[in-house]
Amino acid sequence: MDGTVLVADDDRTIRTVLTQALTRAGCKVHATASLVTLMRWVEEGKGDLVISDVIMPDGNGLEALPKISEERPGLPVIVISAQNTIMTAIQAAEAEAYDYLPKPFDLPDLMKRAQKALEQKRRSPTAPREIEGGGDAGDLPLVGRTPAMQELYRLVARVMNADLAVLIAGESGTGKSLIAKAIHDFSDRRTLPFVVAQAGDLQGADGPAALVAKAKGGSLVFDEVGDYDDDTQARIVRMLDALPDPAPRIMATTQIDLAGLMEAGKFRQDLFYRLGGVTLNVPSLRERVEDIPLLAEHFLARAERDGLGLRRFTPEALQLVRAYSWPGNVRQLENTIRRLAVTSPEEEITRAEAEFVLGNQPAIEPLRQGGEGEKLSASIARHLRRYFDLHGGTLPPPGLYDRILKEMEAPLIEIALDATGGNQARCADLLGINRNTLRKKITDLDIQVTRRRKLM
Repeated sequence: MDGTVLVADDDRTIRTVLTQALTRAGCKVHATASLVTLMRWVEEGKGDLVISDVIMPDGNGLEALPKISEERPGLPVIVISAQNTIMTAIQAAEAEAYDYLPKPFDLPDLMKRAQKALEQKRRSPTAPREIEGGGDAGDLPLVGRTPAMQELYRLVARVMNADLAVLIAGESGTGKSLIAKAIHDFSDRRTLPFVVAQAGDLQGADGPAALVAKAKGGSLVFDEVGDYDDDTQARIVRMLDALPDPAPRIMATTQIDLAGLMEAGKFRQDLFYRLGGVTLNVPSLRERVEDIPLLAEHFLARAERDGLGLRRFTPEALQLVRAYSWPGNVRQLENTIRRLAVTSPEEEITRAEAEFVLGNQPAIEPLRQGGEGEKLSASIARHLRRYFDLHGGTLPPPGLYDRILKEMEAPLIEIALDATGGNQARCADLLGINRNTLRKKITDLDIQVTRRRKLM
């Protein structure tokens, strides 16, 4: 890596770590805790790359970006921030930042991005503006520090004004419609209509034309397009082939794997490629467990704004909320938090109150795959029927009950141990069994336990 990097952060540890890493990589580094000093260096022509925090003692790093761009066109700036909402990524892109990373950041990842920025600066004297946007996302629960959510934020910022169709995929309750609305609200089409279409809206001779007229060059979203029948899919294809100018931005959401449907002959290939210009995958809550406390705080704050009173979780209650599987994803979490805000008699929500509310919810909801909903019990039943069928007209060997329980018990314990970092006490508490019972089952089932630090 070659070049001079200007580092601005009021955290001495971060300045030291970045200075050491960049120096070892071959860069010259100037580090400061002052935005004023950073701007002086920029004005003096120093630096090939800027790495800056947002909140500084003497100013806001995002607000300084237009000044840096005006003073030194093409000087790449990587923004690092403890802010954890989609707004930071969008504002960074609006202000022409080269890239954005949340704190705590992954140092090797930051180094790769720094190297790429330095290489791009050497190739090109100017850097293109990625997006222009506006609006207010204060009520959007698009909150998260996890890598999966941060990558989603960056993709949203990049595709905001790209002239491509967007397919937003994810399980029910993950926030697909919120992503579509964010893309619209922060794009240059934000003053135009945002239209969400269901299959029924495309029926009739004038259905497609009426939707296009209603969108008026804004954004048109086909909701859960994987559920549309062949006739409706054909109507969309014909509509897309005859879009007027100016045409609306086309987006679609799906909780079903469209590629799998297409391979099974249940989704039109021509429509699949028309909708999939860019695919955004929205992670499930199971894939971003570290974000659950942030989301819980967000929903408690929203409940307070709605007049439900100030509430907060005890550490034990929050731990229980974090450990829950949340098959209904963010939507289920929001409804649960709101119910707790209503039913809790005190300001502090206790573990017992959380247990009562969570205990009245299904642990597993139907999963959508290939267009079929299936509960765990149905999946087990299907597996057992196949097992019996494989024995033809004869019965399986005796001892079936214990063999089946063992097959189910082993992966359950292995996954629970993995989720708790090999901590047997926490695993036993999670499973609701005695610790000695867990130890005996680990021995009987020959389960390997690896103890490690896992933040869950």
